[in-house]
Amino acid sequence: MRKLTLSILPGQYAVCRLDPNGPIPHWALIGDEFISLTRTPYELSVVCCEDNVPQEGYQVERGWKCLRVDGPFDFSVAGVHVSLAIPLAEANISVLAIATYETDHILVKAEDLERARQVLERAGHHFRT
Repeated sequence: MRKLTLSILPGQYAVCRLDPNGPIPHWALIGDEFISLTRTPYELSVVCCEDNVPQEGYQVERGWKCLRVDGPFDFSVAGVHVSLAIPLAEANISVLAIATYETDHILVKAEDLERARQVLERAGHHFRT
């Protein structure tokens, strides 16, 4: 499996489920470290800094940390996500994976971060300090 270098992004993130036909709320676009917007016929999913998300009025899962894989990777490169997902799944650590044009991001619950880091380091991955 691939050996990757990861960075832990600062702050904590929230995953929000909004109306699929609704507008993108202004608070979803605040910040510059990591924001993900995905619209399907069933939902508008927003991943953003949890401090930006209002306390009420939205379906929200808070308390995520974001791991960014050092990239970029060409689209022909296979196995990036699986090299992270398999050891985490074997350790019973749930993840939310988001791929971008250049790289992958893996979100884990904040309470699982240290264990996830240990699992990934044992699998041969490296973390930037």
